[in-house]
Amino acid sequence: MDRGLILYLHGFCSSPASWKSRLLAEAMARRGMAAQFLCPQLSPVPDEAVADLSSMIERAGRPLTLVGSSLGGHYANHLAEKYGLNAVLINPAVIDCLDVSKFVGNHANFYSGEQFSFSPAHAAQLKARVCRPTAGRYWLLLETGDEVLDFRQAQAFYAGCRQTVLTGGDHSFTKFPDFVPQIIEYAGL
Repeated sequence: MDRGLILYLHGFCSSPASWKSRLLAEAMARRGMAAQFLCPQLSPVPDEAVADLSSMIERAGRPLTLVGSSLGGHYANHLAEKYGLNAVLINPAVIDCLDVSKFVGNHANFYSGEQFSFSPAHAAQLKARVCRPTAGRYWLLLETGDEVLDFRQAQAFYAGCRQTVLTGGDHSFTKFPDFVPQIIEYAGL
């Protein structure tokens, strides 16, 4: 039987070059599991990102665990419910609680500098992907010092799910290196 995969979903304006993605990829490579780590560049258009990820999941043909950070956590929630997958959510964006119209406008990818426009239609696409979580499917990793998102929104939205809430930190989830081995184990790898 094929061993499972981890599909990492980066956040808004981010990329596979993010430090969490690189750290997880490097840890898996050291364990001889480089081919079991996937982290695509997500389209800034929510419907396109979800369609691309859905296609990857459907083609995988083996067990898969999602790891989503920030906006990637929102996508991971949607896809976990759609496909019955487990997911690790790192300081996730809880779109149900956010005014997504604040994201409307022009942005640049933090890593590539690529410019893109986020429209009211894109904000509506995010809202349309809100799914109530199935408690046994998620592991929530939060830091209370997140300066971008209110950790209490995620804590409440994912009530009943496994939660690790750490004091301090920031939106990047500063303690991520400490959790890499546990995330790989959670994925059954």
